[in-house]
Amino acid sequence: MNNLKNITPDENFDWEAFEGGSAEVGEKEQIEKAYGESFKQVAEHEVVEGTVISINKREVLVDIGYKSDGVINANEFRYNPDLKIGDKVEVYIEKEEDKKGQLILSHKKARAKEGWDKINKALESKETVKGFVKFRTKGGMIVDVFGIEAFLPGSQIDVKPIRDYDIFVGKTMEFQVVKINQEYKNVVVSHKALIEAEIEAQKKEIISKLEKGQILEGIVKNITSYGVFIDLGGVDGLIHITDLSWGRVNDPHDVVELDQQIKVVIIDFDDEKKRIQLGLKQLTPHPWDALDENLKVGDKIHGKVVVMADYGAFVEVAPGVEGLIHVSEMSWSSHLRSAQDFMKVGDEVDAVILTLDREQRKMSLGIKQLTEDPWKNIDETYPVGSKHIAKVRNFTNFGVFVELQEGVDGLIHISDLSWTKKVKHPSEITSIGADIEVIVLEIDKENRRLSLGHKQTEENPWDVFETIFTVGSVHEGTIVEESEKGDVIQLEYGIEGFATPKHLIKKDKTKAQVNEKLPFKVLEFNKATRRIILSHSRTFEDKERKVQETAKPQNEIPEIQNQAASTTLGDLDALAALKAQMENGNN
Repeated sequence: MNNLKNITPDENFDWEAFEGGSAEVGEKEQIEKAYGESFKQVAEHEVVEGTVISINKREVLVDIGYKSDGVINANEFRYNPDLKIGDKVEVYIEKEEDKKGQLILSHKKARAKEGWDKINKALESKETVKGFVKFRTKGGMIVDVFGIEAFLPGSQIDVKPIRDYDIFVGKTMEFQVVKINQEYKNVVVSHKALIEAEIEAQKKEIISKLEKGQILEGIVKNITSYGVFIDLGGVDGLIHITDLSWGRVNDPHDVVELDQQIKVVIIDFDDEKKRIQLGLKQLTPHPWDALDENLKVGDKIHGKVVVMADYGAFVEVAPGVEGLIHVSEMSWSSHLRSAQDFMKVGDEVDAVILTLDREQRKMSLGIKQLTEDPWKNIDETYPVGSKHIAKVRNFTNFGVFVELQEGVDGLIHISDLSWTKKVKHPSEITSIGADIEVIVLEIDKENRRLSLGHKQTEENPWDVFETIFTVGSVHEGTIVEESEKGDVIQLEYGIEGFATPKHLIKKDKTKAQVNEKLPFKVLEFNKATRRIILSHSRTFEDKERKVQETAKPQNEIPEIQNQAASTTLGDLDALAALKAQMENGNN
């Protein structure tokens, strides 16, 4: 402040004479001089202290002891809404007098001139200062502190995230100066630092009193996918998602909401009590304790699927009480299948209680038990010799697995697929998912196995073939497959025979080739093994041998015997029908 000399007014000064004009001229000049010296001497651009004598919406009048009162724009006091008449304020003298003879002052410039000293002092001493929030800016707020515009970052407004900055505009708040850039005259303040200091003190007091099992009130501070953070009054604790409810929780938002005030129990904390584990569900009795006492194994129960896995489904039968339906208990079928083939999350299902352990709080359920086991009366439903339509489910090298109904499977051995064709793989006869006609050959009720046949749905043509392909008879055949041990010969009626290499030598001493059509003599016929051994060489070798033995002329072309001598006309009709049937089947 400016240390100017103050003149004390003369107690004997005749104010009435001066105002009435009765004083002499010389005396008057002396009086004016004395009047002027009776006021404080001021100089422009100086800072002095004054007293507020009037306040209105536009102006604030301040008396600084000068012959006229000073005028200050009311906006300069926005930071101080509690300003009142009689308050002492520092002012900067802009002009001694304007055109109206009024003293022009500035409170803002006075504050700014001395504000830097106060701000620097506040930074060093960490003292609390008051500031007026002027307006919002990018990333924070602009605050008037001692007449200086300081920056309040958004992260330094409060300890919790601020969603609406505008609610702070126009408020006077307390701050701590945290940073000053002297070169650029930048000041950073924090309101959060004051809160943290206060919270830290509260935190120490709260932590010192924490005990396991203690029930406290807190406010939901943050919600994450794995749990909820609770503000216990300066100390944060976490409720893990599994401790929110006795039932399964997919999203913590379904249980609590931000800023909600709830009661929690302390489950655990570390040695320094920095990590506090809280629980919400522990404040209510465990649902297993409230489970119906009369519930027992074998009872039917209703529930909702809450979790699916390949091995089964977890079904909630009461809030917080779940039972597992293993995939093997979903169907009587023995096929390896996933639980997702039977149900999905959200499905409501009926089930039967298979096991119930109240102490371990475990329950296993089954749904296939709601229907009768199809193997219970299997010999009545599928007696030996009965014919049925089955669904092809799976192939193996040794046969075909088919399903007669849900839970009833059977095996068709590869040897029971065709009477005439030598099947190397079941895919030659049928395909996955196709329907196939079968006959029940054998039942193993104890091991839940059915032996089925497909070829048995037709009459065995080998009974007729036995009368046709008699030993010594000659038939036309085509070589369809070649190997080191011999060739496969395709005969009429769709059956095959076999000839070793030495029986495939032609009359010109060359070996017969694939796709050649030649006469073959039957050397062996075995109905049990469905095997026919043939020879082409013997068709002309035997004739030559007879010629040599009898020296009688013989026909050079061997006679083709398509039917045995004993075949009747009725047999011929039956064979014709059989041949047509087999050809249609092959087609």
